[in-house]
Amino acid sequence: MSVSFPPGFLWGSATAAYQIEGAVREGGRTPSIWDTFSHTPGKTENGDTGDTATDHFHRRADDVRLMADLGLGAYRFSVSWPRVQPTGRGPAVQPGLDFYRGLVDDLLDHGIKPVLTLYHWDLPQELESAGGWPERETAHRFADYARIVADALGDRVDMWTTLNEPWCSAFLGYGSGVHAPGRTDPVAALRAAHHLNLAHGLAAQALRGTLPSHAQLSISLNPSVVRAGSQSPADLDAKRRIDALANRVFADPLLSGAYPQDLFADTAQLTDWSFVHGDDLAVIRHPLDSLGLNYYSPAVVSAATDSHPERSDGHGASEHSPWPGADSVSFHQPPGDRTEMGWSIDPTGLYDLLMHYTREAPGLPLMITENGAAYDDKPAADGSVHDPDRIRYLQGHLAAVHRAMDDGADVRGYFLWSLMDNFEWAYGYGKRFGAVYVDYETQTRTPKSSARWYAELARTGVLPDMPAS
Repeated sequence: MSVSFPPGFLWGSATAAYQIEGAVREGGRTPSIWDTFSHTPGKTENGDTGDTATDHFHRRADDVRLMADLGLGAYRFSVSWPRVQPTGRGPAVQPGLDFYRGLVDDLLDHGIKPVLTLYHWDLPQELESAGGWPERETAHRFADYARIVADALGDRVDMWTTLNEPWCSAFLGYGSGVHAPGRTDPVAALRAAHHLNLAHGLAAQALRGTLPSHAQLSISLNPSVVRAGSQSPADLDAKRRIDALANRVFADPLLSGAYPQDLFADTAQLTDWSFVHGDDLAVIRHPLDSLGLNYYSPAVVSAATDSHPERSDGHGASEHSPWPGADSVSFHQPPGDRTEMGWSIDPTGLYDLLMHYTREAPGLPLMITENGAAYDDKPAADGSVHDPDRIRYLQGHLAAVHRAMDDGADVRGYFLWSLMDNFEWAYGYGKRFGAVYVDYETQTRTPKSSARWYAELARTGVLPDMPAS
């Protein structure tokens, strides 16, 4: 029996500016925290940086033609903050804005809907040097930047996302230190989480005041599907603690205008949360037109059995925890197949995620803004790249999306991560998520089997069978 998605369902793919653009010193762009971090010895695999990445800055037109050849209906990209507003303050630089004007025009010329993300982790280094996301001022600077981009592109872009995965920005950037800026301060991580929430709210206000009334506003979260290792009270409490830090610290203020009280209790020995000011929560709870959800793999947790809990949480090796107030929690790898990232493959987690937010935010449309898998893709002798494991992964997860829709989830679109292989943050160029293979020496792009498979899905709305091996 074929699985068909409704007409108008949005089929897209996604990227992030620092992972693909390169050209880090052109057009007035100044360093972001990821430039600084990746150039710090020992922070990335093989010392890899995004200096060149996939050279999308210079190959933009060809890349858009490639998207059109693959039949994409939408392209989710991020704007590089330091390319547009190099210091994070003051006026924009026109070469940076011109790049994104050209990108949007190219997309529209090919019938591809631009879906713009304002922040995918590339904070201008000057703002980090002034304190970064743990400082309240950064949220106000972000709102100014949002207004600049909206002024420039609001006439042509009608789908806007404020932040991508603020959990990673806060807890991997300032807690475990495995992401830029590489700080390891649990209180700074909690402060950053709040100020990212506030930045979303302030930017949403700025966008509403600048964009046409038909513009759609969203945020992309990466909620963790947290499962307890057993039904023991201790394991269920471990699940509650991680759910508060991974999910409710963002979703609760966004959707209900309050932080979870148990999170305050869990972190009371670290902070009194006095950095939350009087009207902050009202600002954060700004009406959304949709909620973006990124999903890769669930988490299995239990109460720690010793003073050195296992931390196989899929977020990189570090002696510092990204989970403030949850040192009593262990993470476990569930049995079964895994991707090249070591992440378990479990489409039921995506179904559970969609149904959870269907209950938590009734009436709010949902978008899958990231889903995909890294595999050790290699070209065959004839230059083709076959990736049946990725097709199998996508087929299982899209079937889970369809099942959730049958059960009442209002899912409006799906964005494959990622359009092409790219700089995979601290993993450098060793992990390939792309539907398009990139030879980093020549910058040649080769659509993989999964790209052709996905193109057929985008064209017909019918989930294709697995191709013959």
